[in-house]
Amino acid sequence: MKKAYPIILSQGEKFIVAYVPDFEINTQGTDIADAIEMARDAIGVVGIDMEDDGESLPEPTAVSAVKADSAADIVTLVDVDFGEYRRKNDMRAVKKNCTIPSWLNFEAEKAGVNFSAILTAALKSELKIQSR
Repeated sequence: MKKAYPIILSQGEKFIVAYVPDFEINTQGTDIADAIEMARDAIGVVGIDMEDDGESLPEPTAVSAVKADSAADIVTLVDVDFGEYRRKNDMRAVKKNCTIPSWLNFEAEKAGVNFSAILTAALKSELKIQSR
């Protein structure tokens, strides 16, 4: 489910502070783009925690109803797809069944190879995934 929540961006001493009124949370970024991304991440984390606890997500406040504290503040919207956020950040292990030649299985078991670690590393390499 995708929703767009208003945020207020303010210049802090060193960082851009992003306040999300509907969740009553703050985060920060090195610049405006980073602060928006950090707000999206914070909303995603808090939102899926709320869902996991059986709580309803707050409905987004209309951006026109959100008032900045100063003229230098920026009021804007951040979209969050909670389903996609959950999929990208779900670190649960998933059991997969694969088939390899018997001789290779024998050699790998004899060497004490961790099949899950090898498969994970190979998939990351194949998909060119550096992190996570």
